[in-house]
Amino acid sequence: MTHPVPTGFVHRFEPGTAETAPPLLLLHGTGGDENDLIPLGRALSPGSPLLSLRGPVLENGMPRFFRRLSEGVFDEADVRRRAGELAEFIARARAAYGLAAPVAVGFSNGANIAAATLLLHPEVLAGAVLLRAMVPLAESPEADLVGRPVLLLSGALDPIVPAENAERLAGMLERAGAAVTHTVQPAGHGLSQADLAAAGAWLGRKSGLRASAA
Repeated sequence: MTHPVPTGFVHRFEPGTAETAPPLLLLHGTGGDENDLIPLGRALSPGSPLLSLRGPVLENGMPRFFRRLSEGVFDEADVRRRAGELAEFIARARAAYGLAAPVAVGFSNGANIAAATLLLHPEVLAGAVLLRAMVPLAESPEADLVGRPVLLLSGALDPIVPAENAERLAGMLERAGAAVTHTVQPAGHGLSQADLAAAGAWLGRKSGLRASAA
């Protein structure tokens, strides 16, 4: 049966080659596009179906997934709106491509929209790898994340995400019931080989997510 290609986000889709590898939803950082994280997705979980999006918001010509008022200060009304649009897109993409609920892999701004989507629409994601994420909403929504695994990788030398903020996000997700692994890497805001190794190993242990989240 054929399905209409989902609309709403410019995206790339690569079918999977490994039955047990979980689908990955790839969400870039500020200034990236739908091509940026494809190599990362391939490296982290070989054989996974990859659904990689381009953020629909432009900031000085750079794609993002939601508006911000200044560095580290988010337009929370827009965060909520864009998380809702992302949740609707995921549902359409799953039907079009025959996917189980995906594991979000987001970097920076992409990690922030993934965290917001987990909290606002927990049913659409099987889990998340949040790379350099920060708290997306000042007040935590009431969410049921019981059984949702989340890997949060922060940088000890990150000039953008304060350590307290990352810890607060981990606590917010844990209080919602998520099984959170929070690791602070000896790195800045950019990704390191240690991040890639940790994320790849974590995803490798989550190979059953594809079947359990169908």
